[in-house]
Amino acid sequence: MSHCSQFVVVVPAAGVGKRMKAQCPKQYLSIQGKTILEHTVCKLLSHPLISQVIVSISEEDEYFNDTSLVHNSNVSIVYGGKERVDSVLSGLLSIDSSAYPWVLVHDAARPCVDLADLSKLIDQTQHHQCGGLLATPVRDTMKKSIDNSSPACVKETINREQLWHALTPQLYRTSELIVAITQAQQNNVVITDESSAIEYAGYKSLLVEGRGDNIKITRPDDLALANFILSQQLQLPENSKGTVCE
Repeated sequence: MSHCSQFVVVVPAAGVGKRMKAQCPKQYLSIQGKTILEHTVCKLLSHPLISQVIVSISEEDEYFNDTSLVHNSNVSIVYGGKERVDSVLSGLLSIDSSAYPWVLVHDAARPCVDLADLSKLIDQTQHHQCGGLLATPVRDTMKKSIDNSSPACVKETINREQLWHALTPQLYRTSELIVAITQAQQNNVVITDESSAIEYAGYKSLLVEGRGDNIKITRPDDLALANFILSQQLQLPENSKGTVCE
């Protein structure tokens, strides 16, 4: 299967992670002696088709320069904005789209992404010549609550048959994603992920089923779970060679 020889990834990392209730932004909390951001970026760079990671940080960031990433020639930084989408766009605008016609965007707080899932996403989007995202089908019964009810009360049960949990990475044509996000921002449309911008612009988007353990570290108890998942991944034969960050 033919596809682009190399890919670039934008990692928005300008958020403050208020729900973690930590002393520093969640991407700089440590697991196994490395920050979450280091785990995430090193995992991405360990994939043979990913050659560059652009980390979008806050201009007030006081932590990035203390990480090992600052010395990595495959990592560059840009300054992000107030919202995640602003940080993503900042990263996108720094890319030479002729060199990297396709781009992945991945959450800084998803260090457990599986390399096989990355390959599956790249293969399927390139095979179909259509952007897409990693996602998992909803397994639980879904409830919608009554607006502003306190305590929260059930309004209705939602059919889960066609519902998916959106994950990252999400992979799209660089130029199309820039246009989609810019259009949405100009029209004051709320963009929660790259797929929502692509959807708004009218482009097709593939759902590529990924692993359920590609968790986003959002709350304090997620740290222990991520620690466990990373420990399990390190024991797998395909991960025994380490990463390019080591």
